[in-house]
Amino acid sequence: MRLLKAQHRFKRICDIKSAWLVEKNIEAIILDVDNTLTEHGSQKLEDNVAAWIAEMQACGMKLIILSNNRDRRVKPFAEKIGLKYIANGMKPLKIGISKALKELGTDHSKVVMIGDQVFTDVLGGNIAGIRTVRLEPISREKGRFMRLKRKLEKHVD
Repeated sequence: MRLLKAQHRFKRICDIKSAWLVEKNIEAIILDVDNTLTEHGSQKLEDNVAAWIAEMQACGMKLIILSNNRDRRVKPFAEKIGLKYIANGMKPLKIGISKALKELGTDHSKVVMIGDQVFTDVLGGNIAGIRTVRLEPISREKGRFMRLKRKLEKHVD
């Protein structure tokens, strides 16, 4: 069960302050997209999230998007906000996370994975040996599979 527990929890991405990350000796962030940075499937970035990304970059944080979604979903969003990305990340497997760590060029002890899902973001980060932050999803998903995953998450969190 320990693999399914995030080390830290926040409601939204903007609740994570740069001072907190610096205090935790974090230098790089692996970010999920859907229900972490924006609503599921959306290409819109809210102003407060754009300001958060700018703040992180201003304080020297390295950022990369890692999504299980396809390139056609992730690429336009990542390009719009100016971040490198890895699509088809296969979280919770280490494949995508290893690619992200290599791209960041930062020791894994100074990296955090931030996302909204236990069985992909949290589990994947914990398997890879990096710190994890779980956020509350921005909005409710409509798909049957996602609703089932959310119910299961309540039992492990």
